[in-house]
Amino acid sequence: MLTRLGAFAVRRARPVLLITVVLLAGAGVLGFGAFGKLAGGGFDDPGAESTKAATALADNFDGQADLVFVVDAGRSVDDAAVARSGADLTRRISAEPDLTGVASYWTTKAPAMRSEDSSKALVVASISGDFDARADVADRLIKTYGGTHDGLRVDIGGEVGVNHDVNAQVGRDLAVAEAIAVPIILVLLVLAFGSVIAALIPLAIGTIAIFGTFAELSVLGSAADVSIYAINLTTALGLGLSIDYALLMVSRYREELGKGSDVRTAVVRTVETAGRTIVFSALTVAVALAALLLFPLFFLRSFAYAGIGVIVIAMIGALVVLPALLTVLGHRVNAGRLPWVKGAPKTVAPFWGRLAGLAMRRPGLTALPVVAGLLLLATPLLHVNFGTPDDRVLPTTTSSRVVGDALRSDFGSDDTNAINLVSAGRVDPAAVAPYAAKLSQLPDVVQVESSAGTFVKGQGKASPADARMAAKGVQRLSIVTRVDSRSEAAQQVVTEARAMAAPGGFLVGGNTARFMDSQHAIGSRLPLAGGLIALTTFVLLFLFTGSLLQPLRALLLNVVGLSATLGAMVLIFQDGHLSGWLGFTPLPLDTSMLVLLFCIAFGLSMDYEVFVLSRIKEQHDEGATTYDAVTNGLARSGRIVSMAAVILSVSFFAFGTGAVSFIQLFGIGSGLAVLIDATLIRGVLVPAALRLMGPYAWWSPGPLRRLHSRVGLTESSPT
Repeated sequence: MLTRLGAFAVRRARPVLLITVVLLAGAGVLGFGAFGKLAGGGFDDPGAESTKAATALADNFDGQADLVFVVDAGRSVDDAAVARSGADLTRRISAEPDLTGVASYWTTKAPAMRSEDSSKALVVASISGDFDARADVADRLIKTYGGTHDGLRVDIGGEVGVNHDVNAQVGRDLAVAEAIAVPIILVLLVLAFGSVIAALIPLAIGTIAIFGTFAELSVLGSAADVSIYAINLTTALGLGLSIDYALLMVSRYREELGKGSDVRTAVVRTVETAGRTIVFSALTVAVALAALLLFPLFFLRSFAYAGIGVIVIAMIGALVVLPALLTVLGHRVNAGRLPWVKGAPKTVAPFWGRLAGLAMRRPGLTALPVVAGLLLLATPLLHVNFGTPDDRVLPTTTSSRVVGDALRSDFGSDDTNAINLVSAGRVDPAAVAPYAAKLSQLPDVVQVESSAGTFVKGQGKASPADARMAAKGVQRLSIVTRVDSRSEAAQQVVTEARAMAAPGGFLVGGNTARFMDSQHAIGSRLPLAGGLIALTTFVLLFLFTGSLLQPLRALLLNVVGLSATLGAMVLIFQDGHLSGWLGFTPLPLDTSMLVLLFCIAFGLSMDYEVFVLSRIKEQHDEGATTYDAVTNGLARSGRIVSMAAVILSVSFFAFGTGAVSFIQLFGIGSGLAVLIDATLIRGVLVPAALRLMGPYAWWSPGPLRRLHSRVGLTESSPT
């Protein structure tokens, strides 16, 4: 199959390139529309109880207080002049047509809306509409009301404010990251290929992959929810895989030319050999990302849409367009050679062969320290805590972060993070009071607000009934706690509230409930996702190698490397090491980002596994001993893997220059995982493991050998 594909690309090289240019132009036009179709948000399970509660609140009431104004007067908010300015600010905010449920300390005199030192007060409001509509409104309101007005300092936060600031900061950070990474990558490409023309090839394949995926996302965005963050993965992964595949193909093409083959023969042989590696590599990465489709959060599913699309398009570009390009270029692929590069560019790296030889001769001496170091780095996983992003992922000077810090430290209880309950249908008003009284007796509950009044420790306060807590027969209750909304104590309140018998049935929502439901949506599907990744990867590696033990060895070493990476993330981002240097607040690790990091890192590690193993197996199939197969295979693939890893890690590490901690985690974690895998795993542990496995490295039972001979994708014989 690959032989015929290579021959086709050689015979029809110029038509293939012409059609590619036309399709690329069309993809560019279609893909440009993707940016207006992709959505923000996607962090909630649409079938969760908290999501249903939020919908019911929005349908029957003013929704949740998703926009919070912290007004800092610098003196008592009860001062006459401050009170007049605060009341005027409240009136202006209330007049905004896109806001509902506006309330402030100056209109309600609620003690919970005044800070403990009386210098700050709150104004809260709800915004109707979907995520993107609310984001547009928030952007306008922040520009209008943020800053200083009549001597009052106004900072704006809450859920919508945080989302606004995170998106704005990520946009700025990505521009900086690309400005840092792209020039470095260009220099590294020229150094890696040794010539300017060859260095431009991965950029051409990357352009095809990125523009093609943008077009795919544009189509999907018209029919389903797709996260705007999928754009970032498309550009990073598209360029990274294109560099990987181009390095592999061009290196093999140069090797074939060095053997004396003519251009056409060299191109066909390159597709037969390196093309086979790319097919299996692409499949293994795609399988890892396909697991994200199992999760109900469209934030995660969107990365599967983008990742699988960019992988498939990059693979097609490498197997069809790149051979056609090599055919047209011929020996000119080495044009623009660097001054110090003499003769044909080298395709063999003796260093990696010597390192593999050392690991083969002394497997215990070389492997044990590496394994011990990686396991030591993984030990912080024993105390990992999981969470979801809040305002603390932002710098302390950001407006919504200022609001969050004030709510946590200056106000006795945070009504904006209250646990919200809404009845599933009509409820007898007489049943509300005893239910609210019972809820108020739960541990760490300050008070429960309802249409029957406010209840504290089972007793009603001397306060009038709040008619806003009932509408159309539907009842709403608000549980105010004295603990952080992400704490175990707050989660226990939600658990007990959900377990408590309720008149007519109540849905429990709010930030704490959303956090719990999101964790459950991810955690409940992780075993299935992990199992499918392991099973499909095992099958693919068996089809690639014909061995039953090679897939097991690959999975085991990948788990060791990924555990070390995740342990390092706990050490840095949860425990706070390097927090001063990187400028973030230590927090529990974002579950969604960890899942994404795992899938990306696992897929790329298998990418490099296939690159290395393909050359080792090629040598083995030609009759070389295990020692010679491994050392020669690493000498021919080590340089490709290491250069690809360095270039890709630069792209990822550039995210670490940003100011949003979960983006820093993804970038630094992905870059570290790539480097660990390309050096310690491929350079030391793979040769040592193959030495210890000895003749059993390629073993499989007779029935499986016969199965592989029928269904495994094999190379044709050299011509």
